[in-house]
Amino acid sequence: RSPVRLTRRPSPRGHHITRRRPPSASRRSPPNVGAVHDTAPTLFFRVGGMPFFEALVDAFYDGVVTDEVLLPLYPEQPDLTGARHRLTLFLAQYWGGPTTYMEERGHPRLRMRHFPFHVGPLERDRWLVHMAAAVEHVCDERSTPDGIADELMAYFVPAAEHLRNDSGLPISAPGTRG
Repeated sequence: RSPVRLTRRPSPRGHHITRRRPPSASRRSPPNVGAVHDTAPTLFFRVGGMPFFEALVDAFYDGVVTDEVLLPLYPEQPDLTGARHRLTLFLAQYWGGPTTYMEERGHPRLRMRHFPFHVGPLERDRWLVHMAAAVEHVCDERSTPDGIADELMAYFVPAAEHLRNDSGLPISAPGTRG
């Protein structure tokens, strides 16, 4: 902390005491002051980086392409190349990888981006079926460290509920009809 001197300065009503910093002292805190510096590797690095997320998203969309509930929600279908690309970049960024998603698309604003599509309990549950299957498949295939699948699903389940837009949220627990 920079030294602060108390000085008397004249004012219209007499003298008052002010705090004065030396000219070299910045009035702003340096970046990240007070931030927690976590040295633990992110999930992105623990799973091997981008190839893991590419495989996860590919396995997820392999299920979506045959799903009569979800596939019609994709305006670009049957070509899901753009959706695959966006989800891969979003997940990689969310889990501590490169910020390419933000550079290409801006803030994720997930609810806003999904609002044009009806997302109710059925759509949420179908999405979770395919994502859970993809997580299980990719984690088993790649022999990921213990706990990775649970960590992923601990995000995906509430995220899927959060994207519901049929009549507010939260409406029901995943797996139940609301």
